[in-house]
Amino acid sequence: MTEIIFEFLNKIGFAHPLHPALTHIPMGMVMGAITFRAASFLPKLRYLAKTGYHCIILGLLGILPTAFAGYLDWQHTFGGEWEFLIILKMTLAIVLTILLVTIAFMDDSENPRFDKKTFFYVLAFLVAIGLGFSGGQLQYG
Repeated sequence: MTEIIFEFLNKIGFAHPLHPALTHIPMGMVMGAITFRAASFLPKLRYLAKTGYHCIILGLLGILPTAFAGYLDWQHTFGGEWEFLIILKMTLAIVLTILLVTIAFMDDSENPRFDKKTFFYVLAFLVAIGLGFSGGQLQYG
C-alpha cells in the first residue's frame, strides 16, 4: 500500500516525504498553546488562555494524520527498520498525545492558573522540541 501511495505522488510530481509537511499542525499548535498560555498570565490578556486551549485541540486533531504520514514515510524511506530515533519519535508522539488529551480534559481556560495544568503545557512544549530534534536528526543526520 505504501509504495502505491508514493508511486502515485511521484506521478503527479510530488517526490517529497509526507510527514514533515504535516508536523507543522501539531507542533505549531503546541508552540502557540504555550505562548498564549504564558501571555494569559498578564492581567489584561487572560482571555488568551482560551486561544491556547483551542491550539491544544487543533494540535490534537492533527496528530493522527501526522503519525500516519510518519508511518508511511518510515516504511518508504527506512523500510520499516527499527532504530533508536524511530523508537524515540514513536514514544514521544505517544507522550505528546497523552499530554494533549490530558490538557483537553483537565484545563479550565476560563481561569488560567500557574498549576499542574500549566505544567502539562510546558511538558508538551518540551516533548514537541524533542520530537522536532529527533526528526531532524533522523532526516538530516
